[in-house]
Amino acid sequence: MKTCAGFTLIELMTTLVVAMVLISIAMPSLASLYHAYRADSAIRTIQSTLQLARNSAISYGSRVTACPLQEGTCTQDWTLGITIFIDRGDSNTIDGSDKILLTTDNFHQSDFVTYNRTAVRFQPDGLASGTNGTLRYCPNSVSSKHSKAVIINQAGRVRFSKDSNIRCD
Repeated sequence: MKTCAGFTLIELMTTLVVAMVLISIAMPSLASLYHAYRADSAIRTIQSTLQLARNSAISYGSRVTACPLQEGTCTQDWTLGITIFIDRGDSNTIDGSDKILLTTDNFHQSDFVTYNRTAVRFQPDGLASGTNGTLRYCPNSVSSKHSKAVIINQAGRVRFSKDSNIRCD
């Protein structure tokens, strides 16, 4: 007599129902984890991009600007990503002898990125005179618990914020 090893339809359906229940319970915490990782990745990209801008200003001995560009001019919409360029002509505008050094990708469309100025400018000595502030990244809402920030001081130092209640409004 032959015996067949396998699952019955009832066993398979029961297993699928149990799996669906477990997945539906885990989904909210997975979304939160995704927001946390996305914010961490984005703020590290921002920090390293700004450090590159400062180092480039020192290396090239020229003013270097980091900002979101729209039609060759810096704008307040930081979700467009950050462009670093040697800014020899008019401030905050790509013109004549300016050279683009790096452009990051746009940030996630549902996230908020804010800064109190339209650009971060580093002088040839590495100073960020006149452009100090806090650049904030908030995933999915302006008051996300996973929000991160970097602080740029007058000396040009870029560091992570230790604040736990960062808001992007």
